[in-house]
Amino acid sequence: MDIRVLSIGTLSAHPLWNERTSVRTGHATTTLIRTGDATILVDPGLPDQVIAARLNERAGIGPDKVTHVFLTSFNPECRRGLGLFDHAPWLISEAERESIGVPLVQSLARIAQSIEEAKAAGEEAHEDQTAMLEMLQRDIQVLQRTTAAPDSIAPGVDLFPLPGVSAGMCGLLISEATRTTLISGDAVPTREHMDKAQVLGGAHDREQAMASLSEALEIADVLIPGRDNTLLVPSKQRF
Repeated sequence: MDIRVLSIGTLSAHPLWNERTSVRTGHATTTLIRTGDATILVDPGLPDQVIAARLNERAGIGPDKVTHVFLTSFNPECRRGLGLFDHAPWLISEAERESIGVPLVQSLARIAQSIEEAKAAGEEAHEDQTAMLEMLQRDIQVLQRTTAAPDSIAPGVDLFPLPGVSAGMCGLLISEATRTTLISGDAVPTREHMDKAQVLGGAHDREQAMASLSEALEIADVLIPGRDNTLLVPSKQRF
């Protein structure tokens, strides 16, 4: 089993650094798992060219060697580089896929109706509406291309539901002989969130997010957070 962080993610604004507005471009931590015949890329949050470079720099492989892509959530900051892996299945938890699909379609219908009503009144659609329509259409195309992930993606690499920040957020639990590693996504975004037992603001269900954070820290020896580097869970540290 080979687990390595390809790119350390970051929050656009880190609330525990007293940042209240965006000061950088947010992107998810990207992780590569290689086991047997499977090469699994988790949360390609950077643009295509950057992800390709990271694969070469950190693992000595090209995008064509990736056999699966897994998204911990449908957050755009987790999937900027998806287009580089059109040859591989794009996996996401069934709960996340279902919770995102209906709101996307409903939002698309509302925007499309507003644009049609403006045209019927002899008015031009507002630029913001047109941009939103195009974004929603792209998101729906991406979601349609995803597949509900099986409970086990490869031997020793299993789904670990972590709902709360989003309705169907899901990590990957990687079991080895001497340790258990959890790729948590934004259920545990950074070291500071782990240390202070805090979840991201704006969570879909804060109480559920807190329960998921606690469960993540209880089960994992090693944690790969959504926006930080690999962490050793404090209660599992050996002195």
